[in-house]
Amino acid sequence: MISDRQRTAFVLGAVGAGAFVMAQAWRRRSPFVFAGRSVVITGGSRGLGLVMARELAAEGARLTIIARDEGELERASADILERHPDADVLTLVCDVRRRYEAERAVAQAIDRYGTIDVLINNAGTIQVGPVDHMKAVDYEDAMNTHFWGPLYMILSALPSMRSQGHGRIVNISSIGGKIAVPHLVPYSASKFALVGLSDGLRAELARDNIVVTTVCPGLMRTGSPLNALFKGRHEEEYTWFAISDSLPVTSIDAGRAARQILNACRYGDAELIVTVQAKLAVLFRYAAPELFADLMEVVNRMLPPPADARGDEVEIGRENETEWAAPTASLTAPTYRAAEENNESTPPGPAFWRRPQ
Repeated sequence: MISDRQRTAFVLGAVGAGAFVMAQAWRRRSPFVFAGRSVVITGGSRGLGLVMARELAAEGARLTIIARDEGELERASADILERHPDADVLTLVCDVRRRYEAERAVAQAIDRYGTIDVLINNAGTIQVGPVDHMKAVDYEDAMNTHFWGPLYMILSALPSMRSQGHGRIVNISSIGGKIAVPHLVPYSASKFALVGLSDGLRAELARDNIVVTTVCPGLMRTGSPLNALFKGRHEEEYTWFAISDSLPVTSIDAGRAARQILNACRYGDAELIVTVQAKLAVLFRYAAPELFADLMEVVNRMLPPPADARGDEVEIGRENETEWAAPTASLTAPTYRAAEENNESTPPGPAFWRRPQ
């Protein structure tokens, strides 16, 4: 005999399943078409941004890719045009952490294409190391890049989107914006801020027919560890991070991730968490917060301990290769292949270290 509790669970399950089916049916009714649309991608010169730019070029979008390094932008543009000779690509040197540069970039994109239909806030930096070595400036850099940069771009693009009566905004946060990851505290704190901004904007901009999608990817094989910033025991920090980024069981191919993100934009999804592992981690975090916190303490104990005063210095990943994390190391070979494929293998120029004034 079925108990009241079982009956209630069955009804709730049926309602949930029905709601899911209806949501999926509605989702498929009005896909956004990228062909002929003006799409702006910050951080579009390498890594995930470049991979998304390639996918959009294949669909006929008119691209504006933004980055701080002119050389990276030139290589990215050449890469896209080699794959898609008919692509329309505008490259802009811009540090989105500076409001006037973000405003100028948006104005240049509108001047070129007459509009901005899609804004993808993808620019980012990764800071790895114990909190003992993280200074206030590290948190400021993370917030400038992951919160203020996207906000400046959004505020600059909103008048155009409102006047044309539509727009799409995609904010690339991180699983670190859902779960505070040990040795990534400045990064996680800033990505949490971006998630809050993105979710709030979605609710308020819907009345203007502007759709905001929040994306929280897990680890992706883009080649980014080579250009990540490390403090503490630099070589040990780089080794664990590069290996985690390389393993198929912990990371996803960048092309697959890019296609999922663009589909979320296409269908106007509120949120996308990329990788099953990331989805399970978020579920675990909110279903059993105390147990999850205990697990994170265990994870932290397994990571390298703080170093001496030299640990306060910032070094990029490529400067800290080890026997376990190098182009010839089998465990990290996927990361180095991705770096070569996605314009991450060349050392960044001076603009990489520039702080906003």
